[in-house]
Amino acid sequence: MLNDIFVKPFADMIGAPDFLLQVLWEGLVSGILYALIALGFVLIFRSSRIFNFAQGIMVVFAALTLVGLHAMGVPAWISVGLTLVVMFVLALAIERVVLRPLVGQPDIILFMATIGITLFLIGLGEIIFGGENKVMISEELGIPTGDTVLEPWGGLLILQHLDITVVIVATVLVIGLLAFLNYTQMGRAIRALGDDHQAALSVGISLQTIWVLVWFIAGIIALVTGIAWGARAGVSFALEVIAYKALPVLMLGGLESITGAIIGGLMIGMLEKLFEIYWGQPLLGGNTETWFAFVLALIVLLFRPQGLFGERIIERV
Repeated sequence: MLNDIFVKPFADMIGAPDFLLQVLWEGLVSGILYALIALGFVLIFRSSRIFNFAQGIMVVFAALTLVGLHAMGVPAWISVGLTLVVMFVLALAIERVVLRPLVGQPDIILFMATIGITLFLIGLGEIIFGGENKVMISEELGIPTGDTVLEPWGGLLILQHLDITVVIVATVLVIGLLAFLNYTQMGRAIRALGDDHQAALSVGISLQTIWVLVWFIAGIIALVTGIAWGARAGVSFALEVIAYKALPVLMLGGLESITGAIIGGLMIGMLEKLFEIYWGQPLLGGNTETWFAFVLALIVLLFRPQGLFGERIIERV
């Protein structure tokens, strides 16, 4: 038993390095998507101290809107633009109808409001688009299909072109987001609001404007994630469950850390895939990817409650 846990998995990794690369690559792709969803959570929490329970359904709603508009005869890339308009209107409506009346309320009230947004979007999505599974318009968007086969160490490594595209687009999006937050006036305002809420408001930063902006950015992230996951697994309300795999990323990386969201997503994506292949399937019969990330995050929280990249909270009495 000890040999199966501590020796055999590492011997298999060394004995078949090409297969190890395949596992790591697939984990990297999943991890990047987890990190994208986690970024949506982090941005909203930093700017408003609201844990956005609706981020998962926003991924589904964005993907459904895109596919639904195309089904109505709208060209693919025009559908993308119109979906972004819908996500902006959604952000504006959430700020005006839900968040603005609740300013100053306890955090739990705001959290419950995001649950209400989730249920509303589920109902609205089912009414408008129906509850059946749909196919992402990958070909119409020009997302490449097929694969590239490499032979490292005389072995076999298969890279799906879809996965390569996801990695490139997600990387560009993250770099663009970091550049926006660090080098633009509105980006610095978002960071200032996250660092010191009261100080930011005292120098004239508009809370309402920032809320609309961060919810719209979260909507953009949701659309990109919805396209990626939809191209891999179809478009359905089941995508909401996949989106909540970002929760252990937040626990691992820290709820306020953008760096933590990125690194935490990559770590969980690769580690859960490694555990599934080398420990989960041989010893536990597989299907460990559904719970491994949560157990890992729980272990981290036991020793570092603020996450690996969160700031330690010191209270003086």
